[in-house]
Amino acid sequence: MNYTKTFFSRQFLWEIVRIITVGLASLFFYLDFIQLLILIATMAFGLYSLVKVAVLDIIKERKIGTELFITIAVIISVLGKEYLAGAVVLMIILIAEYIASASTEKARSSIKELIGSVPKTAIVKKNNAELIIEITDLKIGDIVLVKAGEKIPVDGKVISGSGSVNQAPITGESVPQEKTVGSEAFAGTILELGALDIEMTKAGVDTVFSRIISLVEDAESQQAPIEKFTDKVASWLIPVVFIFVGTVYFFTRDVKLVIALLIFTSPAELGLATPLVTIAAIARAAREGILIKGGLFLEELAKVTTIVFDKTGTLTIGSPIVNKVEIIDPNYNEQNLVQFAATVDRRSSHPLAKAILSYADKLKLTYGEPENFEVIKGRGVSAKVQGKSILLGNKLFMEENKTPLFNSSENVTDTVIYLSIESKLAGIFYISDAIREGAKEMIQGLRKSGIKNIVMLTGDNPETAKYVSNQIGITDYRANLLPEDKINIIKELQKDGSKVAMVGDGINDAPALVQANIGIAMGAMGTETAMEAADIVLMQDKLEKIAKARAISKRAYRTIRENIFVGVGVVHVIGITLVLLKIIGPIEAAAIHLLPDTLVFINSIKLLRIKIDA
Repeated sequence: MNYTKTFFSRQFLWEIVRIITVGLASLFFYLDFIQLLILIATMAFGLYSLVKVAVLDIIKERKIGTELFITIAVIISVLGKEYLAGAVVLMIILIAEYIASASTEKARSSIKELIGSVPKTAIVKKNNAELIIEITDLKIGDIVLVKAGEKIPVDGKVISGSGSVNQAPITGESVPQEKTVGSEAFAGTILELGALDIEMTKAGVDTVFSRIISLVEDAESQQAPIEKFTDKVASWLIPVVFIFVGTVYFFTRDVKLVIALLIFTSPAELGLATPLVTIAAIARAAREGILIKGGLFLEELAKVTTIVFDKTGTLTIGSPIVNKVEIIDPNYNEQNLVQFAATVDRRSSHPLAKAILSYADKLKLTYGEPENFEVIKGRGVSAKVQGKSILLGNKLFMEENKTPLFNSSENVTDTVIYLSIESKLAGIFYISDAIREGAKEMIQGLRKSGIKNIVMLTGDNPETAKYVSNQIGITDYRANLLPEDKINIIKELQKDGSKVAMVGDGINDAPALVQANIGIAMGAMGTETAMEAADIVLMQDKLEKIAKARAISKRAYRTIRENIFVGVGVVHVIGITLVLLKIIGPIEAAAIHLLPDTLVFINSIKLLRIKIDA
């Protein structure tokens, strides 16, 4: 949606009519073409929308806004027989209000423009026929057909076909992703090439796409601390302003002076300085595949001084592989050890378990069902396999179960997983996870942005932690951590007043994300748990998005401060001074007032289109 469409859309028709009507009436009255009663009637028509907002603000919001100030100024102009001045002031203020409303709508509509809309119908295969069915009538398991150029209407899994899908509406990444059998597909994304048969898992409000829309829309209601502060300042100023203006009138009896002062003492810019920036910044972040859940988190991210990263799945790709199996007990060979480990791990969802299962599949081994399976958080798993007691986990797990360990100096940079059979160490699995592309550059970018302290947390051994941290440029790392240790470390970092952001997968790290001032979940597309746990959600596993989110938040915070300076410094200080010196009157005051209003709107909206370097 471009600016012309926004500013001249049907929803603003009455605002445009009011501006033109009041403007023409002012001109005709000045030229003696119409009588006073017609001008006053026209002013009442123009004033209606302002009075309505003023009354609703007082009744529902318990606040006094700029609309009340302008209403009082216009009424005073009529009572003081400054009819033309009141009419011109009203016209100019209506223009300012119109620009404010249209600019805010532009920011909001950019979200809708970005994510578009999901099709309301889908082509479904049923009984060897292709039927067009309403999305609301679809059932889980229905097979949906999507052709090249069409939007995918549901979330699901590809069961037939292949194609290139543009996932920009969800991830912000316009490079098409190849989809084949087994790939996940998401509603709202666009099939650019090929054809897909998708087995539906979610539709309508349950899709990832709908969750994104809901989160972004809800974000508008989350006020930033600076917005709460400006609202509070505005509420303090109002009684002071009325006392000040009343005192000036008592001593001067100058109606024009009072009207001009009311124009410059209204809290318009304070009220607009933050909300418009917040909406624009959240929309801009959504365009980049970053979901910020409100102005509070936008501002907090800008103020963060410490960032804590979980290692696995965040700084590393989260797809570990088995590099080596070391045989300790000669009664077993590699295949035996892998079978035992895979049988125990088939019930585990841990990434390291998946590595062992993948290795077993690679060796074409079969493995059965474990008995008495148990997960010991932060340590490992235990089970009975073929009547034997099996423990599979880290060093701490073995020590707690009094399993003698074998000290190996090999592969010290790998994650080491011990396999115990009947309380005796049988083998060691050496597992590695590749470092994510761009990790080092991301760390450098965060330091340049003002982050003073970067910490890596891991449950891995110190050697692995040291290797990864050295590769990406982190000097502060903590190893051999249990989940509760990560929470305690964040608490310690917060004790000295540091604002701490925690970056994790949003699932295993949920408690730590909640403890941090800002929780950032990476690669959350399709993961509702991550979307709920974090304050900021990155829809892709791309580390540069963290630096981009930080850059957007800092730019937004700077823009808010610029807006406040323009609103308070230019309008209130300079304007009031010029009025008291009687250099300008009501009409000039209204005209001058329009300029900073417009500057505030332009300064805020530019967040949608300017280049923001991470």
